[in-house]
Amino acid sequence: MPVFLAPLAAVSLLAAAFPAHADFRISPTLRLSEIWTDNVNLTEDEFAHSELITQVAPGLTITNRSRRLVVDATAQLSAFEYLHDSDKRTRRGFALDEEDAGPGVSKIQRSYRGSLRGELARDLFFIDASAARGQQSISAFGPRVTGDSYSTNNRADIETWSISPYLVRRFGSVASGQVRFTRDAVGGASYAGFNRTSGNTLQASLASGPAFRSVVWGLGYTDQDLEGARYGNSSTQNVNGNLRYILSRKWSLLANAGYDRYEYEGLGGGDQGANWSLGFAWTPSPRTSLQMTAGRHFFGNTGSLLAVHRSRYTSWNLSYSDAITTSRQQFLLPSTIDTAGLLDSMFASAYPDPVERERVVAAYMQQTGLPPSLSDSVNYLTNRFIRQKLLRASMVYRKGRSTASLSAHTSDRNALSNQQSDSPLLGSQQGSFNSNIRQRGMAANYTYRLSPRSNLTAGVDIDRSESLTGSFTNFQRLLRVGVTRRFGEATGSIDLRRRSGDRTYTESARTYTEHMLSASLSMTF
Repeated sequence: MPVFLAPLAAVSLLAAAFPAHADFRISPTLRLSEIWTDNVNLTEDEFAHSELITQVAPGLTITNRSRRLVVDATAQLSAFEYLHDSDKRTRRGFALDEEDAGPGVSKIQRSYRGSLRGELARDLFFIDASAARGQQSISAFGPRVTGDSYSTNNRADIETWSISPYLVRRFGSVASGQVRFTRDAVGGASYAGFNRTSGNTLQASLASGPAFRSVVWGLGYTDQDLEGARYGNSSTQNVNGNLRYILSRKWSLLANAGYDRYEYEGLGGGDQGANWSLGFAWTPSPRTSLQMTAGRHFFGNTGSLLAVHRSRYTSWNLSYSDAITTSRQQFLLPSTIDTAGLLDSMFASAYPDPVERERVVAAYMQQTGLPPSLSDSVNYLTNRFIRQKLLRASMVYRKGRSTASLSAHTSDRNALSNQQSDSPLLGSQQGSFNSNIRQRGMAANYTYRLSPRSNLTAGVDIDRSESLTGSFTNFQRLLRVGVTRRFGEATGSIDLRRRSGDRTYTESARTYTEHMLSASLSMTF
């Protein structure tokens, strides 16, 4: 069964079980675009050539909002036609060697993303399901994915799906417990270098109830087994306990302790050890909160930070994390900064009902042309376990005719498992490039409302990646400006973009530059 049918099967099962509660809204969509670019495959300047591209992209959006069933699903099929048959003049793939003349482009691109949450037995048995397919960057040292889905330069189609039934039980006012089983899979749909893996995860948790007012506690256990990895299976076990001592309405003390065990391919076969952290939480008002911890894991000293502030015209978010993760985990639990989440906090006082507020935020993002997610650290492909230190900051501003968003990130990723598993991705000579990568970046977007139906948009995106092991650097810049206008249920847009990048390895350097002009019309039926 194709992976995207898993959540659809769950939707059908839930809809059949609760027909009276299901209220599905199905909206066909269509996007028509004409694109001119002077570097269609984002290759080096000496190999670049211009192209005129026609894009036809039909799609479908399915939503449902009821007490026992919530569904959000969207799918799109993009077909591209090239004036000069660019897909025959270039070749597919990505390489880091100096003789690479540049990858090609695609004729068809499929993407979808869907999620559901259902209640099978009232207040007891629930199910979550999701599926997604989309382009991801293969390497941190090539052109990033920025919406030009016709290009295959440094791109791979990644598919994910997940089904997770779980039980929830309340023990009066003393505690509540949850037991969850998750079956998921992640893999490259059109790129063999990224290992396709399937996972089984068992999670159990117990948390204190309203009876505990001054001391809040929680216990958790996770056991995950990954299968199908090309260089061996892997497993993870985590046990943790946490305490929150409430000093006052504004202040709380935090404590956490646990034990982690990782088994994966590589020297030593894994790592394990105890962990602990201490910290505090400060909530001076419903609009502002700060939480900080510091402690130690088996891989070294660590800490966390989460700060949120909301004013009448702005919403701010600052976070820091230090943890062991994988590419597959990030694809299943995306870590991008959600623009809708920031706007949701800004509209909370004006629209207290969450369903109504969600619709208002979605309409506002469409009208102003804001991106669905703000700039985040580049998620490249790796088959290895990595320690990731990630600091992110973001802000959204809205007042009068102006809307602006600003975000910045910095991250250090250190690989823990054997580099042999990444040889199919980058080649045996460049396998060490994923061992230690430092990334920095920022993005800014601005929208000015010219009229109730028209908007002027502008944006800048800058990113820098550096391999501290392989002496490889990559610097990318993107500038864009555009105009959007609504015509009833349709939205037209004209965009101008300039994109450039520099890759440097030892004494050699490679650069690319692209100028693009596009006109599109999007319709919802």
